[in-house]
Amino acid sequence: MISMRYHIVSVAAVFLALAVGVVLGSTSISDRLLAGVGAERESLQGQVEQLDAERTALKAQVAGSERFESAVAPMAVRGQLAQRSVVLISSAEVSDQRRAAVSELLRDAGADLTGEVRLGDGFADPDRADQLRRVVTELLPAGLQLPTAADPGTLAGGLIGPLSLLDPQSGQPQTGDQERAAAFSGLADGGFATASPGLRPAQLAVVLTGGPFEGDRAGDEAAVLARFATQIDLAGQGAVLTGSAEGTGAVGVARADPAIASNLSTVDNAGSGSGRVAIVLALREQADRQAGHYGVASSAQGSVPSARG
Repeated sequence: MISMRYHIVSVAAVFLALAVGVVLGSTSISDRLLAGVGAERESLQGQVEQLDAERTALKAQVAGSERFESAVAPMAVRGQLAQRSVVLISSAEVSDQRRAAVSELLRDAGADLTGEVRLGDGFADPDRADQLRRVVTELLPAGLQLPTAADPGTLAGGLIGPLSLLDPQSGQPQTGDQERAAAFSGLADGGFATASPGLRPAQLAVVLTGGPFEGDRAGDEAAVLARFATQIDLAGQGAVLTGSAEGTGAVGVARADPAIASNLSTVDNAGSGSGRVAIVLALREQADRQAGHYGVASSAQGSVPSARG
């Protein structure tokens, strides 16, 4: 007769066998899994190394292309802006290096660079829009009239444009030297804009801006710069706006508005040699009462305008 002790021992033996089987089986499976993971890791590591090598090669190609573009750029633009004067206007985030590179190529093109205007950190700040409106109204020299639009970008352009550019019809300064100096002094006191010493009004303007704005009011900030550049364009013989073509970039806003895009030229890759060439040739187009949009973004008409003799 089978005793209760036999049953207990038998059941224990079964469970022990199962446990041993699970351990042995899991060990075998673990070994296979580990082997598979190791092989996958080696494959992924190889892919990473290949991608790193490709990235290094692409960076070298880009650097070589930029060196080539920078070397040939002076020849590509030679004489394009002869007997033309240009003022350079830049927003606060534009680096000194970019400003210098654009200035150098403008001079290579034969332009008379009459000076620079640098916009302050608070220029496009929506929190300071009312202050900017008030300052512009208070500083307006006698004889000038502000645009009817109430947005801060247009109003600021309605002041800085005539201060920085020659009258497109008469070719004469739109303000006196003392009035110009006083207005820029007031703008500097408010942290909105500063002018280089001895700034002279020019025929044409380049407005340099940076990348896309970020945050809840990014679109509003980009719109301030786009509308400002539009008014600068209207104040003289023409202007070229550079910057980001994204939706919250100044160029992106300008290109999305047909009323702006029909008159103001834009370039979305001013950080490259080809982009700087596009700025020069677009200025030449502006002097001939034409507008275009250039760069590498999908909204551009092409990389550069056609050069002319």
